[in-house]
Amino acid sequence: LSPETREQSLAELSKKRELVPDLAPLLWHSFGTITALLQEIIAIYPLISPAQLTAQQSNSVCNALALLQCVASHQETRSYFLMANIPLFLYPFLHTTSKLRQFEYLRLTSLGVVGALVKPDDKEVIQFLLNTEIIPLLLRIMEHGSELSKTVATFILQKILLDDHGLAYICYTYERFKSVTSVLQSMVDSLVREPSGRLLKHVVRCYLRLTDNPRAKEALNRTLMPEQLKDGSINKMIKQDDNSTKRWVQMLQRNLSNSKNPPQQF
Repeated sequence: LSPETREQSLAELSKKRELVPDLAPLLWHSFGTITALLQEIIAIYPLISPAQLTAQQSNSVCNALALLQCVASHQETRSYFLMANIPLFLYPFLHTTSKLRQFEYLRLTSLGVVGALVKPDDKEVIQFLLNTEIIPLLLRIMEHGSELSKTVATFILQKILLDDHGLAYICYTYERFKSVTSVLQSMVDSLVREPSGRLLKHVVRCYLRLTDNPRAKEALNRTLMPEQLKDGSINKMIKQDDNSTKRWVQMLQRNLSNSKNPPQQF
């Protein structure tokens, strides 16, 4: 990938990633290819603060990120991807707050790489993400991002919570737990004003998973559960054919009402 032809090469490779099943191992084991992809990423660091990134530059680096997503999602290369700490190269993009379209595209594509990592329920991935303190980055995007970015960030948080170690990590201190539930509460309030079925699905699943921790369940029962979920008014926002979200709401309400264990507080 010479600098002269790199942009066009990235665009062509990005188009073919769905057509070549073993593209990820080819990319990983081809001499200099991953280095070239990382160079594309590092090159735009100076352009993200202050915000100077152009749409063309954003498209080019997002093609590189799409290829890294391919590597992150492949079973043969996922562990190598983590051992090389490549997700850390994406964190500066998740830190950005500009509402410009090119920055939103950059954040969303970076989230897509992390989403590809968490999709297969790999404990090694969850441990890596917890060690690199991704939770605050996800929470900021969940609170201030576009609907699509919020949806992907909440999906990643959901996958972290569904891992036993991830749930224990978030519920280890009241401060961590409260930072998560405060953002989830804010999202429920926003969803009342601007409904989104796919985002609501992930928010409800996060709340349901939190009730599997006794201390979190007690805190939710006392004061931290949104009224819309308690009284069932959230059901008006659920699509008619979305049976999984309806079932999760029912399970959540049942978990909160059938608390037989002695109260456990943080």
